[in-house]
Amino acid sequence: MNKLRKILKPLSVLYGEVTQLRNKAYDKNIIQVTAFDFPVIAVGNLSTGGTGKTPQVEYLIRLLKEDYRVAVLSRGYKRKSKGFIVAGKNATAEQIGDEPMQYFLKFPEIIVAVDANRVNGIEQLRKLEPKPDVIILDDAFQHRSVKASLNILLTTFDKPYSKDEVLPAGDLREKSSGAKRAEIIVVTKCPEKLTEKEQFEKAKELNPELHQTLFFSTITYDKKIISAKDSINIDDLKDYKILLLTGIARTEPLVEYLKSKGCMIRHLKFSDHHQFTSNDLKRIKNEFSDLEEEKKIILTTEKDYVRTPAFSDLNVYYLSIQTKFISNQIDFDKIILKYVRENTRNS
Repeated sequence: MNKLRKILKPLSVLYGEVTQLRNKAYDKNIIQVTAFDFPVIAVGNLSTGGTGKTPQVEYLIRLLKEDYRVAVLSRGYKRKSKGFIVAGKNATAEQIGDEPMQYFLKFPEIIVAVDANRVNGIEQLRKLEPKPDVIILDDAFQHRSVKASLNILLTTFDKPYSKDEVLPAGDLREKSSGAKRAEIIVVTKCPEKLTEKEQFEKAKELNPELHQTLFFSTITYDKKIISAKDSINIDDLKDYKILLLTGIARTEPLVEYLKSKGCMIRHLKFSDHHQFTSNDLKRIKNEFSDLEEEKKIILTTEKDYVRTPAFSDLNVYYLSIQTKFISNQIDFDKIILKYVRENTRNS
C-alpha cells in the first residue's frame, strides 16, 4: 500500500462500515429485496473493475443461447441516456454503454437491455414477447435490491479480494466478507499453466464457504486482429509498429501478451470507459503519423472498438478475448445448466 493509501485508511474503515450496514439492512429485509421465480444470474466483483466480467458474461451467453432465450441486463455505465432501453438496430455505445454494445454486436440472437434500476429492468424484460428464459445481470453483485438466485463473483489471481482494502485505501467496493453471498467464485486472469498446488494455495487464501464452489480461469486471445476492412494474424504483428489505444481498467495483461508476440508498441492509455473526443482523434492521428515505420496499425480492445465509430477512416483493429477455464470447466457448465434447467421448469 503506498503512502497516500495509508493516509486514506481511516476513510476506508468508515466506508467499509457504511457498506456493511447497508448489506445488513438488505439481509434483514429492512430495505426491500425483490426475488423472481425464473433464472436470474448475477455476475460481478468486489473490486472497482478489471476482473474480466465481460468475457465471463460472454461465456455464459455461449453456454446458454442455443437452448434458452437469453437476455443480458446492464446499467449501461457512462451511457448518455436514462431509463430502460432494449438495444435495437440503431443502438450506439453512447446510448447503451460500451459493454452492452459489445454484447449486442456479438450476439444478435439475444436480448440486450440497460436500466440503472435492475428490478424495473427485469420486470420490463419479462413483458417482452417472447420473454427471455434467463436473465444475466452484468456487474450486479452490489445491486442488492434484486435477489439473484445464482451469484458468480470474480476476483483476479494477482489481486484477490482477500489481499485488498476497501476504497479509498484499496479497490474494494465493500468488505471482503461480502464474498460470502456468492454461490460461485471464479479466480480470473490466472497464469495459463497454473499448477494444482498453486490452485490449492489460492483456494486456501480465499477460504471459500462450504456452500461455494471455486473455479480458476484465464484469458485467451483471438488468433487474429480484426478491422472493418480486413484482419491480420497475431503471429504477423511482429512485422508492424502498433499504436495501442486502451480505455480499460487493467492494461498489463494485454501489453504483456503483445510483447510476448514480439510486437513493437506505442501505448496511448486512457481512463476506463473513456469516451473518445474529436481532440482525442486529432492526437491519435498525430501519434500515428509520427510512427516512422512503413508497416503500422492502430490496435485497440474490443470494448474500446465499439466506442470508436469516428475512427473508421483510420481502419482501427481490435483483439477479441475469451474466458477459458483452467480445470473443471465441465463442472462449471453443469452447475449453470442444472440451475437454469430447474428454475426454468419451476417458473
